Amino acid sequence: MKYVLITGAAGLIGAGLRENFRGRYRLRLSDVRMPEDLREDEEFVEADLRDFEAVQGIVDGVDAVVHLGGIASEDTWEAIRDVNLEGSYHVFESARRSGAKRVIYASSVHAVGFYPRSRTIGSDVTVRPDSRYGVSKAFGEAVGALYADKYGLEVMAVRIGNAYPEPIDERRLSIWTSHRDLAQLIGIGLDHPDLKFEIVYGVSGNTRTWWDNAAAERLGYRPEDNAEDWAETIMATAPEDPNAPGADVQGGAFALLERGAGLPTDDDGG
Repeated sequence: MKYVLITGAAGLIGAGLRENFRGRYRLRLSDVRMPEDLREDEEFVEADLRDFEAVQGIVDGVDAVVHLGGIASEDTWEAIRDVNLEGSYHVFESARRSGAKRVIYASSVHAVGFYPRSRTIGSDVTVRPDSRYGVSKAFGEAVGALYADKYGLEVMAVRIGNAYPEPIDERRLSIWTSHRDLAQLIGIGLDHPDLKFEIVYGVSGNTRTWWDNAAAERLGYRPEDNAEDWAETIMATAPEDPNAPGADVQGGAFALLERGAGLPTDDDGG
């Protein structure tokens, strides 16, 4: 059974992966806090991503890493730098040193958040981050490419849209992903025999999607869910004001608002 480390395991996406990966992988979980529902078959090791030695310790001995950990919204440059940039480097470098074969990196829509909603984009577009947070996700993609090309690490960067249990507004009808679809995609990243370096979109099979996810489909991704199932209710109760700040770009309010302006967290909010 493949031995997989999940960083940021106490978050919403981590909880969804743990449920979907039960019995499929041997799981080591890490975060700065212990998940409240830790099971007997799960191993937990607390670690701060800013501490290189601690990260080396949690990566040591595993076959693969699913790197979800980090600050999940806009913040000061210093905080983003220390946790998201340095922390991601620590994960990739620790994987290289320990001999782990694969890293699945949780990137974000916010790495490409300044693309207009009127344009369908694939995974090969130039990054256009909408925030310091988005810059950190583009950085992680670039570090993943470096470690794949220079050191032979097998890497999948997943640009996650929105991973709430269900979409909550009009924008998320385009970027939402169910937990089972995201688990399917990350599972492909962990198990596909020919993975080298890939960027894919973490999105369900949404009718209104802005993304061409051909790279994921080529690897075998077949989403089961569609945000359109909630469209009638959302359009009746939470339609988006087309004149609202950020309504014309894929990153939404992240493109304009600063820290402290009521932004949702990205790993469960998009």
